Amino acid sequence: MSQHLPSPLSARLLSKQAMLWLNDNAGSAPVPPQPAPSDIESARARLQRCRGLLAKLFPQLAGNGGAIESPLLPLASLQQAQGSDAAREGMWLLKADHALPVAGSIKARGGFHEVLALAESIAQRHGLLDEAGDRAALASPAARECFSHHAVMVGSTGNLGMSIGLIAAALGFRAVVHMSVDAKAWKKERLRRHGVQVVEHAGDYAQAVAAGRSAALADPTTHFVDDEHSLELFLGYATAARELADQLQQAGRMVDAAHPLFVYLPCGVGGAPGGIALGLKTLFGEHVHCFFAEPAAAPCMLVQLAAGLGAPVSVYDIGLDNRTEADGLAVGLASPLVSPLMASLLSGVFTVEDRQLFAALLSLFEAEGIELEPSAAAGLPGPAWICRSETGRAYLDRNGLGHLLANATHVVWSTGGSLVPAAEHVRFRAEGRRLRGDAQPE
Repeated sequence: MSQHLPSPLSARLLSKQAMLWLNDNAGSAPVPPQPAPSDIESARARLQRCRGLLAKLFPQLAGNGGAIESPLLPLASLQQAQGSDAAREGMWLLKADHALPVAGSIKARGGFHEVLALAESIAQRHGLLDEAGDRAALASPAARECFSHHAVMVGSTGNLGMSIGLIAAALGFRAVVHMSVDAKAWKKERLRRHGVQVVEHAGDYAQAVAAGRSAALADPTTHFVDDEHSLELFLGYATAARELADQLQQAGRMVDAAHPLFVYLPCGVGGAPGGIALGLKTLFGEHVHCFFAEPAAAPCMLVQLAAGLGAPVSVYDIGLDNRTEADGLAVGLASPLVSPLMASLLSGVFTVEDRQLFAALLSLFEAEGIELEPSAAAGLPGPAWICRSETGRAYLDRNGLGHLLANATHVVWSTGGSLVPAAEHVRFRAEGRRLRGDAQPE
């Protein structure tokens, strides 16, 4: 059913070989109205006013006052190991969302934001919190008793479920996560240890989401966190843009017409990278260039944008199988909330083969000592695509950026891995070495 796409693109996607696709509609007028900057600021304000609450709920957050923030790390050793000269191609940095506290992934800001918004609403409705009240009241016995009569439900491949499940259970909600049966066993076990009910489904991510949505509709006391449609999730993710902007300023990295910013974001259904892309474009406009990284077997955002926005088009429709080691990115159909927004904001998408994921995470570990899960490593090939590929150079030339590359900042977004069991990281690296042809194990 590859008639949804131009034949040359369809054939290349079906080959499952890594590629860079450029979005010809980037910079056009947005089709749907975009969330306003004030909406993103409201989400940021919610996370800030709940910092005391979060520090009370999670000891891991006490040291930084309840802030859900990740470091911005230099990748000088990796850049040098991969033959890139910062004086010619700009500086590489890692936005280390794999190290976000508690949830350990990019899903933390969005997931926490939506559940906190729900908790505020319920508490205010029951007279347990006023508009200006201290959000630490949401951890009171009275609030917990109130929340215990409500459920929070989500469908997830793992990381969103971790975020939603942990914050919901900590507040006293009944937390239920619907997951595909092939989601990582350690993620399911960790959720269960924290009092979260895990419901397994034989199908893929989309079927787990559909099952959760259906179950929630049958129970008026249940709130369903809809990864495909939720604006609250999306706005929570978008708050990361201001965080990054502040870190770039502190690092002395300018973003303007003479100093372009390139950002590489792993993409599953699209909510987290889409929110971040919107936030960055709101702050930096044409001076930031956002690229998504998707598995070669599941490039759902690429497929949807290339096919146009007339009707939903999945990776299955064009003959792909959605089977990848990048379990957090194994999504067949892009978010119908996010894809129309990305049609005008996203610069392009590059695809990553599974073997490249293992090579990338191994290279990062050897150069920088940082451990990622496979899906979180998807953005690491981004700078090479832009700086060294024929398609990347065409993008630079088209946008008048070729002569500015030395001034550029490249931010690779890492999305998960700090909670992965040590034995899994050893297995990831062993696979990377096997694919590289190393004779000796770790």
